[in-house]
Formats: sequence, structure tokens, C-alpha cells
Amino acid sequence: MNVNTPALTRITEYHGITEYMLESNGLKVLLERRPAAPVIAFMVVYRVGSRNEAVGHTGATHLLEHMLFKGTPTFNKRTGTQIASVLQRQGAVYNADTWYDRTRYYEVLPSDQLELAIHLEADRMRNSFIADEDRQSEMVVVRNEMERGENDPGRILDERVWAAAFREHPYHHPTIGWRSDVEGMPTSRLKEFYDTFYHPNNATAILVGDFEEDEALDLIAKHFGRIPPSPAPIPPMYTVEPPQQGEHRFILRRAGQLGLVEIAWHIPEASHPDTPAITVFDQILSAGISSRLYQAIVETQIAVSAGAQSFQFRDPGLFTIEMMLPPGGSHETAERAALDVIEKMKTEDVSESELKKAKSQIVAQLIFLRDSPFGVVNALGEIEAVADWKFYVDLPALVEHVTPEDLRRIANEYFTADNRTVGYFIPKEEEG
Repeated sequence: MNVNTPALTRITEYHGITEYMLESNGLKVLLERRPAAPVIAFMVVYRVGSRNEAVGHTGATHLLEHMLFKGTPTFNKRTGTQIASVLQRQGAVYNADTWYDRTRYYEVLPSDQLELAIHLEADRMRNSFIADEDRQSEMVVVRNEMERGENDPGRILDERVWAAAFREHPYHHPTIGWRSDVEGMPTSRLKEFYDTFYHPNNATAILVGDFEEDEALDLIAKHFGRIPPSPAPIPPMYTVEPPQQGEHRFILRRAGQLGLVEIAWHIPEASHPDTPAITVFDQILSAGISSRLYQAIVETQIAVSAGAQSFQFRDPGLFTIEMMLPPGGSHETAERAALDVIEKMKTEDVSESELKKAKSQIVAQLIFLRDSPFGVVNALGEIEAVADWKFYVDLPALVEHVTPEDLRRIANEYFTADNRTVGYFIPKEEEG
């Protein structure tokens, strides 16, 4: 470590991943060396997403994600050093994304461009232009995104299910925001949001690939170490969704071709001990043509597609089942068929062969998704946003320990009528 740069404290090492903390400002740093190819992946994850928004500034995080590509005094269009141009000249793969609990910015570059990635991300952490003219130009892009979503019945139904399932918690709001908030939000409100959450003590920097650890630490300290921590504590999100006390149900009628059914149940946060069992439960229900939902609903032609997904976030999320009906299909029949599958999971043990297959599929998927520097950065960034990075390492082993009794227990505990939200999308063309 260069004596002129701030110190990084080594916190722990676990299965080849090393955690450091930048003493000067609280930036968390994760490093994993993978020298097989001369490539590095670098990501900064901010612990801010639509979970941190409220009515009046919903969509602020997503709009800021766009704004942080508009430049800084160092990287800008006027000098020919615009962020996108600089990265494209190096053949980089780069992007950013926003979700409920986090915002992530990342680059995949040749190893000799490590400092570029670190410098760029450190620079836009605190020096980004948040200019009104940029907000107006990006509003065109964001409005197009919103309009594409509004033309997708499945996306709108899903948005309404979340809004119905969450009454108080900000998971009620879509990540992209409500249209009137996004269109009416002044630039000053965006700047305030940026100045509240974009600080090193609210972020994790993750580096994976071909690098020398001492050099990487020096560069991280050099570029991020000069940034002070937030001048005030990061505002906590303290709203807790109360237990649901009865089924929520609604019908959405608008233009469209095929009917849709979505059913959702509240499930625990990602760090909860039941997460591995819920992951296996999801796999058994919806993975492939041999899955229980496919066999019960698609194979019987009740629906043309059926899937499930567990959304486990920093706070309790949802487990959803989505079905698309054939022309003239019955919403009630599809819903009943899906609920019958769930009810069977409550009373009958999953066979050893079905359980073993589901576990093997999950572990294989986890290995495949981590088979490159970006795959590791992507997975670590997601886990770091909702729980802790060590969960990334432990999840395959935790999945292996799931039992039939665990699956039966969670089916009875979470998949109840009083914990359920049901939405029907009925195309207007179906009305008589």
C-alpha cells in the first residue's frame, strides 16, 4: 500500500473472496482473483433503490441511473471523454441497473484498464453532473421505457399485484416510478437524492478477474479514498409491511389479446433461514416441462404458459405464479389448478428423486452463472444488496440441506389464503 493513500483494512477472507474496508470513508471492497483470462469486472453497488423512495419522487433512483452516464468534469462530451465513448474505445461491456434494493454500475474491461474502471466509478460517485438539460433529454428515454411497459399487459398486471400486495412498504411502487412523479420531479429533487445516497459508506466496490491485489488496493484507495463519507447518516428505511389479513383480489381490464392470472404470497427477506427451501420450492414448481405447474396447467391446456418466481429482497418480498391463458380460457380454472398444486405441496412429501433433481438443477445454475468475472460480480452484487456476500458462497450448500419436511412446512406457513393476492387481466375484447 502506498504510504500516501488511505488505508484499507482487511476484514475477512472466505472461499477465495476477500473483504476490505476503506478506513477514510467506510467503502466496502470485495476482491476475487480469477487470472485465467486477462479480463476484469468492476462493479459499484449502492444500497439505494425504489425501496428508498416515497410518493412524489418515485422513480428517482432509476432516473439518476440514467443521469450518471451524462458526465462529470473529468468525463464529459465537451472534451471528447464522455463515459460511453471512453469505455467503448477500450471495448468494454458496461451498463447500470436499478431495482428495489440497489443500483449497480459496472464495467468489463481488459486487465490493463483496471484503473480506468476504478477512476470512472469513483469520479461519478460524487462528481456527476445533475443538470436540468440532461434530465430533460433523459426523460425522453425513460418515457419510452414507461410506454413500452404500459403496452405490456403482463408487466402492468405484475405492477398492480405488487401495489395491491404491499399497502405501506415502498415495494408498493414500481422501480421505474409512477408516471406523474417521474414527469413532474424537479432536477433539484434528483440532486437532493444523489447527495443523500451516493456516498462510499453506502456502497460496495467489487472487483473480480485478472489483477494483482496490492495494485488493485492501491488504485481503489487512490481514487475512492479521497471521497469523504456522507455528511449525515444515510436515512434508514424503517417502514414494515403489516401482516396481510385476508386475500386481496382485483380485475384489470384493458386492451390485449390473452387473459392472464397472477397469484402472489408474501415471503421472508433474503437473509431468512427459509430462503434455501423457498428456492427449492420454486424450482420444483416451475423449472421446465417436468415441473409441477407445467404438468398440471400447460400440459392439460388450461394455460399456454405457467411460471413461478421467488422475489427475496432486503425486506420480505413476494412469491408469484403467472399464467397466460389460451383464447377463451378460464381465469377461475387456471387459478384453481395452480392452487391445487400448492395444496398438494402442503400435504404430500416431495419424492427423493424430485428433490434431488431440483437441488442439482439449482446448484448447476449457480455454478454456470458464476463461470466468468462478470458472472461473479453480478451474483455478488445482487446478494450484497439484499443480504451479505457470504450468502453467495453458502447458498449451494444450504440448498443441499433442504428436506421434504422443509418444503411441506413453508407451503403451509406462507402459501395461505389470507396471505394471498390474486390479479386477473381480462382483455377488453373478451367482453360481451
